[in-house]
Amino acid sequence: MVYSEIPSGGDKQQGRAVTNFPAHDGEAPVSAEPVKRRRGQAPVMRLIGIEKIYPGVNALKGVDLDVYDSEVHAIVGENGAGKSTLLKIACGALALTAGKIELEDLSVEFGHPSEARAAGIVAVYQELTIIPGLSAMANVFLGREKRRWGFLQRDAMLKDYHTLQEQLDVEIDPDQPAGLLSISDQQSLEIMRGLAADAKILILDEPTASIGLHEREALYSTVQKLRSHGVAILLISHDLDEVFYLSDQITVLREGQKTGSQRRDDWTRESLVSAMLGERGSAKIPPKQPPSRAANEEKLLEATDVCVPEKVHSVNFTVRRGEIVGIAGLVGAGRTELLRAMVGMEPGSSGKLRVRGKVVGWPTDPRMARDLGIALTPEDRKRQGLVLSLPSYANVTLPNPWKSSQVGFLSPRSEMNRARPVTERLGLQKGALKRDARTLSGGNQQKLVLAKWLEMNMAVLLVDEPTRGVDIGAKVELFGVLEGLARRGVAVVMVSSEIEEVMDHSDRVLVMSRGRLIAEVEGRTTAKDDVIKMIFAAEPDSARQRH
Repeated sequence: MVYSEIPSGGDKQQGRAVTNFPAHDGEAPVSAEPVKRRRGQAPVMRLIGIEKIYPGVNALKGVDLDVYDSEVHAIVGENGAGKSTLLKIACGALALTAGKIELEDLSVEFGHPSEARAAGIVAVYQELTIIPGLSAMANVFLGREKRRWGFLQRDAMLKDYHTLQEQLDVEIDPDQPAGLLSISDQQSLEIMRGLAADAKILILDEPTASIGLHEREALYSTVQKLRSHGVAILLISHDLDEVFYLSDQITVLREGQKTGSQRRDDWTRESLVSAMLGERGSAKIPPKQPPSRAANEEKLLEATDVCVPEKVHSVNFTVRRGEIVGIAGLVGAGRTELLRAMVGMEPGSSGKLRVRGKVVGWPTDPRMARDLGIALTPEDRKRQGLVLSLPSYANVTLPNPWKSSQVGFLSPRSEMNRARPVTERLGLQKGALKRDARTLSGGNQQKLVLAKWLEMNMAVLLVDEPTRGVDIGAKVELFGVLEGLARRGVAVVMVSSEIEEVMDHSDRVLVMSRGRLIAEVEGRTTAKDDVIKMIFAAEPDSARQRH
């Protein structure tokens, strides 16, 4: 890392708070009110005129960003707007093409993330960097182990580990293999690792994309504790409710340029979306759809007494032609396991099933479910829904590639011709079909997963977390796709950790808690808060106390 002196831009801040703060005392909730900057306060970090140019692509175009300690600064924008590129430059993971970074009174150039970390800048990415085979404590102190005479000082590290746990109010067995922990606990380990490195600036890239309501509340509390003790936090999130709840300052990027940066209270949801999407902004905010007219339609799927050992207990539900049924609940409620059971992916699952009024055998594998006209788009589209190394068209035809064969050989041209009509219906650009699936945005990858089953003319589509990790524009497009499928007569069952999404886009909502169906309510017309109250009323006292 290269340092050079720069002229001071104002009164130098004295007495910076450190991250070794005492544990949170008491049960009072931490306020989400935005902090007020001190008069004359100087930024802890400045990004000035940042440009990043790839061959044929100008990813960032002269972006300026000031970061202050004790603040949460949210960076929002569509996929491809340059958010992650900007923050990767800030933490040394990418080299900038032009511009400069100032850290307090020094101009810095980071050649590697380790240099940024040494300067107090720590990033926690959506794709966590935990090493599964190492213990929780070993992950926290990885590369910073305490040694004396070449020997590990386990007692000293254990003492520091417990101090970090108290600071974040988490309980994680230091000897537990990290790979056996929940995503939320793994995320906590990453933050603890940053605090152990004396982080002054913490970068969070989509921190809640893979966790549920309980874990989100714990993370929000952690973020506010860090903020209140002097840590500057840079946040990337597609969840605008989360952005408005946590942030003090919000900066918008669109097509590599900064289109606005204001205090949180100066933004409205509408003005923020407009800044993110430009001229498309107003067209991208759809009104709530009226209730479905599917009440008198044919029952395409009737499931009775669905059970998954220790996860789902005697759940009954139906889905009609042209209906979207949402499933709401906390992580661990059994939502995903219920969908997986319906396509034969949960060992030991059982139940009774009617498809189009006819009694059928319980699916024991996805092929059997597919033959019944039932398909699942899984929550982990990258690992379970797509083959990322294959071209997009091959992913669409993957359930039955031999339908495109000619004289026993697969024909890419025939596969392209099969894939094109269905992907065009979903709004996927023609040029994307030839590209490997790994090169597409999250929204376009999700469209591929949907296209795969559309091409197979599935009657019932089970959709698990369809908008996880996609931007607001892609979310609107994807829900437009699901509603379009319902209008064509497909029966859709949708799980989302965003309860507002479930309520806004479902005709009926099944509410689950601890593997049981506890209520069924009308979608779109039922208040989100009423559903949340139902969920927590059915949870054990320990869960309610966390909220």
